[in-house]
Amino acid sequence: MLISELLAPSGVLCALEGGSKKRILEIASQQISDLHPELETETIFAGLLGRERLGSTGIGEGVAIPHCRLDECEKATALLIQLKEPIDFDAIDGSPVDLLFVLVVPSEACDQHLQTLGNLAELFSQASFRQQLRNAGSAEELFTVATGARQV
Repeated sequence: MLISELLAPSGVLCALEGGSKKRILEIASQQISDLHPELETETIFAGLLGRERLGSTGIGEGVAIPHCRLDECEKATALLIQLKEPIDFDAIDGSPVDLLFVLVVPSEACDQHLQTLGNLAELFSQASFRQQLRNAGSAEELFTVATGARQV
């Protein structure tokens, strides 16, 4: 699956003021709901928060990939966020997070979901990719960098 299949230009937030992990997940839930009105903000937020309670999705190097599966979701969707200031996300390496790729997928898409997560983790493990995302000065530039990446 290509990032461009998951991510719409309107699903990119650049230099977002974060504050806290919970606040970022609230903002992400609202943004995804705005893009996909069939998904309720509260349902998305509960799914993302529930997943975080199982263990942080902060994968290290300033990156988090919050994700959840929802019965109401018909097609995988994503949101890319570049934070203005890094926040504590309980990442595995203890580093604050400034790049988030939020993923919401249908409940039945278990295998595809796991493969996509693995590919995203691999992509975000590349220092050059992370740096390009951090250097992006606009949502348009952020989208171009992300969708120019290889398949996830």
